[in-house]
Amino acid sequence: MRWDNLGESPAALFGTDVVSRTFDTPEFRGITFHEVRARSIVNRVPGASRMPFEWTVNPYRGCSHACVYCFARKTHSYLDLDTGQGFDSQIVVKVNAPELLRRELAGRRWRGDHIAMGTNVDCYQRAEGRYGLMPGIITALRDYANPFSILTKGTLILRDLALLQQASEVTDVGISVSVGFLDRELWRTVEPGTPAPERRLDVVRTLTAHGIPCGVLMAPVIPFLGDAPDQLRATVRALAEAGAGSVTPLVLHLRPGAREWFMAWLGQHHPHLVRRYETMYGDGAYAPKWYQRRITRQVHEFAAEYGIGPARPGRSRRIPPTDAVPEATGPGAPGAPHGEDPDSPAEPTQLTLI
Repeated sequence: MRWDNLGESPAALFGTDVVSRTFDTPEFRGITFHEVRARSIVNRVPGASRMPFEWTVNPYRGCSHACVYCFARKTHSYLDLDTGQGFDSQIVVKVNAPELLRRELAGRRWRGDHIAMGTNVDCYQRAEGRYGLMPGIITALRDYANPFSILTKGTLILRDLALLQQASEVTDVGISVSVGFLDRELWRTVEPGTPAPERRLDVVRTLTAHGIPCGVLMAPVIPFLGDAPDQLRATVRALAEAGAGSVTPLVLHLRPGAREWFMAWLGQHHPHLVRRYETMYGDGAYAPKWYQRRITRQVHEFAAEYGIGPARPGRSRRIPPTDAVPEATGPGAPGAPHGEDPDSPAEPTQLTLI
């Protein structure tokens, strides 16, 4: 692992004082935590990114959710770590994230811009149950009345419900939960480390009941496995029943690092689909535009039927889109594209799921 290299340059992400711990308890069996002290925690999105936010905080690298399609797998290669099983089990923990964030928010150069979290890996993955970094992070954002958003698949966010309510009283807080489908068999194999979809719907229901608006990132819509009209309709109906304020569908995309891992999974579980995927994704990471538009149109029609709608530019802080951004230059806060008519159908945009 390139800890020494990462710790020598002025722009290094971490210092060289790394503590690695492997636990054999049931909830962490087989997982190694690399505890590091980060040099900075508020990361800037590259100027070329399509994302409508500029800053992000990521207290973890690697993710025990083990989603086979996760775009962030590639970032593990920057540390000479495996992007497959290693990404799922070798978790980098920035143990000084809360105090470092508080210091950066207090800096004279910080202008109080929106900060997005969960845009690289899930900040409420299982590691958060042990390290408890998010309460300190949210407290710092609350104390500085700094707007922020969180995207998660984790039910652990409900632990911090009181803090989120306090923060929402002084600043703009946006929460989004990721629920791409309801199929339990698909969930067990493609997102094996995540809470079940119905448990994530409980998160939407609870947050909404406590006055915290919650949108849903319906992602990923997985071609040939989760994209049938009846599947899409059932998912949207469940989101509406849970009280989701908006729904944004995103079709699966396969970037290097994730592509190899996903295709290996596909060959094992659905070998008859390998050729179809090679054709669909033969030109790059994204499904064809016509397919993206079809899925977006169908989901929006079902959402209108059940009384919810897509995220609109004016409500973008309530449901933060995400994109694949190397952590060295991280992400941050939602906003509307210039010149877009808020009443016109949004062009399907391929964002990224954690």
